[in-house]
Amino acid sequence: MDIQEGTLTSPQGYRAVGLSCGIKADSVKDIALIVSDRPASAAGVFTTNIVQAAPVHLNREHLANGTAQAIIVNSGNANACTGEKGMANARHEASLVAESLSIPPEDVLVNSTGVIGVQLPMETVESGIARVLDGLGDGWDDASEAIMTTDTVPKRASTTIEIDGKTVTIAGMAKGSGMIAPNMATMLCFVVTDAGVSPTDLKTSLTSAAQRSFNCVTVDGDMSTNDTILVLANDAAETGPLIGDGLDRFNVALEAVCVSLAKQVARDGEGATKLITIRVVGSPSEDAGRTVGLSVANSSLVKTAVFGRDPNWGRILCAMGYAGVDFNPDNVIVSMAGIPIFADGAGLEFDHDKAVEALGEKDITIDIDLRSGSAESIVYTCDLTYDYVRINAEYTT
Repeated sequence: MDIQEGTLTSPQGYRAVGLSCGIKADSVKDIALIVSDRPASAAGVFTTNIVQAAPVHLNREHLANGTAQAIIVNSGNANACTGEKGMANARHEASLVAESLSIPPEDVLVNSTGVIGVQLPMETVESGIARVLDGLGDGWDDASEAIMTTDTVPKRASTTIEIDGKTVTIAGMAKGSGMIAPNMATMLCFVVTDAGVSPTDLKTSLTSAAQRSFNCVTVDGDMSTNDTILVLANDAAETGPLIGDGLDRFNVALEAVCVSLAKQVARDGEGATKLITIRVVGSPSEDAGRTVGLSVANSSLVKTAVFGRDPNWGRILCAMGYAGVDFNPDNVIVSMAGIPIFADGAGLEFDHDKAVEALGEKDITIDIDLRSGSAESIVYTCDLTYDYVRINAEYTT
């Protein structure tokens, strides 16, 4: 399946815009709006953190009927841990958008990302909402930039497939760079499609796609308060509610778009220089393999070893061993950057200089065969660098 990254192919029946309203300094884009020209099926997946931002609570309420038509997003302020006032501000944002679009407030999904514990500057936000409502168009690139915080690049992905003779497009944007860990990965992600999917099927499709994409990403093991994935399906392609093979094909495409965005998040981890893909095969179940992979991916020792180009298999085995999954170390086979480094319960002889050179690439793979089943899982992470400490030490100062 061909996945386009960079400039998106827009599904039919949607408009977007992103611009600067003044939440951030120096005229940096900080507010975005996505609108469907008709009511759409809608679904969301959210953080499992007990501490949740006002927009997360509001979106759960607004998705109760399985429909939505607009997504408003601001960056620079998370509207998290802001009490009743924060909740009232989120509701006010929804009302402003809804009134202008002549839709119910419940059809507006509100999202924020940025510094926690600071009230939204509502006069600034209100001005920004008025401007994005006037600027709706083909502004997908601007919208994907406006949702960024410590990201160094926007994350975009889209694909077009044929279903029952109809051309269907799925397009998504995401932000995420730090505080990335399941469940979900710490991020915002917005996906829109012109396919027709029932709210129930859309929720099932999104949950499955998230499990194999954003729930397989970790940058630093920290889970935030605002994690949100939203998907809208407006049937502008006139497929009608997908069923059977058509729905299966849609699910595959949605997962592919989500995997692309998840990998882009991992690659842009705060201070990262390398994308690390951890493949776990031969596991007793997909969940067991994911657990082992995430344990290795969250190991600061493994991540710093990759940064330092150190083929230290001991760190990998150690992280596997405390994952909580039963396996026999004597049966395990491990390769790093394509070089076999462990088997039969012991380290293998390998060309150290060649391994160091291989670890200098931007894309690094760690392959693990547990040899205790037939399931396979893939996890994405990045290296841990000096810049990660600098970025987070200076986040609010």
